[in-house]
Amino acid sequence: MGKMAKIKHYWNKRDDAGKYFKWVLNYTKPYIPQLSLLLAFDLIATLTSVGMAIIGKELIDKATGGNLSELWSIIIIYVLIILASQTLSVVSELISVVVYEKFGFGIRKRVYRRILDTSWLDIAKYHTGDLMTRLTSDVGSVSDGISRTIPKIIKLFVELVVTFVTLAYYDLRLAIFALLVAPVAMLASVWLGRKLKYLTIKVQQTESKYRSFMQESLANILIEKSFCLEDYSEKRLTQLRDERIYWVLKKNRTNLFASTVMGLSFQFGYIVAFAWGAICIAKGSITYGTMTVFLTLVNRIQSPVLGLAQLVPKIITMLASAGRIIELQNLPKEEYLGRTIHPEHIGVKVTNVSFGYTDELVFDGADIEFKPGEFTAIVGKSGIGKTTLVRLIMAFTQKMQGSITFYNEKGEEMPASPDARNFISYVPQGNTLFSGSIKDNVLMGNKDATDEEIIIALKSASAYDFVMELPQGVDTIIGEKGVGISEGQAQRIAIARALVRRAPFLILDEATSSLDESTELSVLEGIRKWNPSPTCLLITHRRSVLQYCDREIQIVDKKMRDAV
Repeated sequence: MGKMAKIKHYWNKRDDAGKYFKWVLNYTKPYIPQLSLLLAFDLIATLTSVGMAIIGKELIDKATGGNLSELWSIIIIYVLIILASQTLSVVSELISVVVYEKFGFGIRKRVYRRILDTSWLDIAKYHTGDLMTRLTSDVGSVSDGISRTIPKIIKLFVELVVTFVTLAYYDLRLAIFALLVAPVAMLASVWLGRKLKYLTIKVQQTESKYRSFMQESLANILIEKSFCLEDYSEKRLTQLRDERIYWVLKKNRTNLFASTVMGLSFQFGYIVAFAWGAICIAKGSITYGTMTVFLTLVNRIQSPVLGLAQLVPKIITMLASAGRIIELQNLPKEEYLGRTIHPEHIGVKVTNVSFGYTDELVFDGADIEFKPGEFTAIVGKSGIGKTTLVRLIMAFTQKMQGSITFYNEKGEEMPASPDARNFISYVPQGNTLFSGSIKDNVLMGNKDATDEEIIIALKSASAYDFVMELPQGVDTIIGEKGVGISEGQAQRIAIARALVRRAPFLILDEATSSLDESTELSVLEGIRKWNPSPTCLLITHRRSVLQYCDREIQIVDKKMRDAV
């Protein structure tokens, strides 16, 4: 798609701006009192600025007439108004900062929650760097638009009206001429509007790519070091920076061109006002004080027009960012059924399930049953669907055909859904620890767990002994992804996190891959001793664990069956 075609594409979607603006205003409702106060301060500042122009006229006229007695009174009033204006400006800025932060956090919190409530498969399509850009830069643009740009637009509009009326009182022709810059500003704004939405989206997209690369690079720094990729990574980061700079410069070049055109129009208007005032003084039709009013008010009548036009880029940026945020908010939420069954002796029936991430199916009419209390192992090569089966059982996606049903020994049943996760414990592949204390990590499995339950979970995961040898025991602080302890130790803490939940259905997805064989068997033996024994689905590459399993499942030709 060529450049003009892209611009046309975004221009044809301009009706979305109304929808985006309505969404922004909906988020604004809780902050109307603070925004109203900001607006009141801005309007007072506007009236004050016009009043100071009139006081300046009186000051010069009194000085010219030699009336010293009244001159000092006017000077004092002038100084007091300046001090009051500055005070209002400081208070207004402080309120604006608070509104900006609160409003930004309000949007960020809701969008963050929507991400958490969205089906895993839908949100996994977005790179985490892109999500972070939307939660930071895009939310920041919207927040700035509400707390600063929109109030400023209202202020400038009121300033334009008040200044025009005041200038018209002294000279109607000059007031009308001063407004002639408006058509130039509006034409520039229309031209900007056609280009800026496209350019703004390109800037945000390049920021997402830039941030995503840095995030992945830092998260996988060991891989980069292992394969000596330091020079490549630096070169790639530079390429992404150059791409971002290209679009940032293009956007700013467009802004600067429009600003220059409008600025020249402003200077022309100012020169005309100066010349007109000089002619009137020469004729004796106005005083020197009135001349200062002309110059001041012409400046103030054109400045709002130019200011309004220059705020167009910020409005466009706000609406473009709002569109990127709305895209996340429109993601389908997970469907909670509001149902449950007695969480004891849980089994699962997988019936005629077909599913694929693309058109290529991973399962095609697959059936299997995991009976209550059974330890079932799925052993096989990578890529045959073992982890996919876990995701379907956990209802991380509903985009499948067939059914997955949980049941208990009382005959109660419920379909796989987010509700069912309340009686599932899950240990995923890889290192999934958070920065913080070991105790905090274990408590993520059960926020209400007692110290005794934490110790039992650590012992069952064969983690208690090494944790107690650490400097602060369970209160030892570890870094992101368990920095400070070994991979095997991190894996055992993750297992303890799952065990402290005491869920009746336990899924271990390569959860013991970093453990030596004796430790792995010790963990499984500890789980088997639980009473009541949980139903356990164990995905592994090691056949040595089969001695602790009741059965083995194989995935062959997109079907599931018991091993023979």
